[in-house]
Amino acid sequence: MTRKLFGTDGVRGRANTHPMTAETVLRLASAAGRYFRRDHQEHRVVIGKDTRLSGYMLENALTAGFTSTGMNVFLLGPVPTPAVGYLTRSMRADVGVMISASHNPAHDNGIKFFGPDGFKLSDAAEAEIEQIMQHDITLSHPENIGRAKRIDDAGGRYVEYAKTTFPRHLRLDGLKVVVDCANGAAYKVAPTVLWELGAEVIRVGVEPNGTNINQNCGSTQPEQAAAKVRETGAHVGICLDGDADRLILLDETGTVVDGDQLMGLIATRWAREGRLAHNTLVATVMTNLGLERHLNDHGIALERTAVGDRYVVECMRQHGFNLGGEQSGHLVMTDHATTGDGLIAALQVLASMVETGQAASQLTKVFQPVPQKLQNVRFAAGFDPLVQDNVQQAITRGEKTLGSAGRLLIRKSGTEPLIRVMGEAEDPDTLSAVIDDICSAIELAS
Repeated sequence: MTRKLFGTDGVRGRANTHPMTAETVLRLASAAGRYFRRDHQEHRVVIGKDTRLSGYMLENALTAGFTSTGMNVFLLGPVPTPAVGYLTRSMRADVGVMISASHNPAHDNGIKFFGPDGFKLSDAAEAEIEQIMQHDITLSHPENIGRAKRIDDAGGRYVEYAKTTFPRHLRLDGLKVVVDCANGAAYKVAPTVLWELGAEVIRVGVEPNGTNINQNCGSTQPEQAAAKVRETGAHVGICLDGDADRLILLDETGTVVDGDQLMGLIATRWAREGRLAHNTLVATVMTNLGLERHLNDHGIALERTAVGDRYVVECMRQHGFNLGGEQSGHLVMTDHATTGDGLIAALQVLASMVETGQAASQLTKVFQPVPQKLQNVRFAAGFDPLVQDNVQQAITRGEKTLGSAGRLLIRKSGTEPLIRVMGEAEDPDTLSAVIDDICSAIELAS
């Protein structure tokens, strides 16, 4: 079965426009309720959201859809996406739902589903829910309609859990931390966790009004937080996105730390402590070759996947790995969370700072990155330039030129008519020449 409604990370779109309308979301929830409610026992669903104005509308639509099929609904209010994954398991729910469009602007919104194990649904499960939507959905008898209840301490439950992931023998006393919550889902819980662990907390992006999520703040626009780090002399800055499943870290100079460096830091620390499952880190094909070399020097394997955190998680679950992530800041630690968790990832870095006494800028220079260049080339829809002879010849020339000292990654965008041409090589001039040659060939073919 194929999926039309679900994308790479749930259902997403502009609020009040298909598929993000109350009508469609109500039907989606009814179909999901029917999918999960396969017997006559009590069934429950937890629903969290970020701070978008449209979250109220979609929360009510989801509640109506689920209760119409006899499922009891527990409303968590604004909480991070990883909190929904955690609370789905903790509260023995059959399904969890997060209402969020992550780092997108406020006018967008989305729906992410989690199974009873706290992990996002498989492609097959999403396709089956779509199939149910295409037919008449069997609703419950009036006496079996579900109830809805608001859980007032959902954020507090997550706060207490997040603190357990920080080493018990350590404290953040004396550490000054800027935390930018993007006016999003973590605006209460993230500062609370850091303060209760002992840090001096400087808050940014903690005044959501329904329309300012990710606006000039958060992981996609860390400039405000960087300025605050420099202004206050903070030791580190933590920038989260709208649903707090992503981390962008700033060192004490306000400089952004690359996500590959964070993965390298955590992987080598965990390997040293005997905590890294199968001594392997999972990352995508975009991860820098320099990280792979560093890991190999320390006896750590790197398993690469397609781009997207869902592919990282699938690989981790399939092979029993417990650490993975992307350059973009999605760091997944399945010992602690079922999805990326920006706050818990930040706590791992802060623990290393406390243990070593090193500044963030020094601590996060884990490896020397190999020069990397990415260029996008637009092509006509319905045309595939990658199968053209001149493009294949350019790619072959590039691979021969780079040899074992570099690599090429050429792929189509999953959302736009773009070819993404990425390369790595020790010599940046040679790399630029190779990338330009391939891009020119694609442009000529198009």
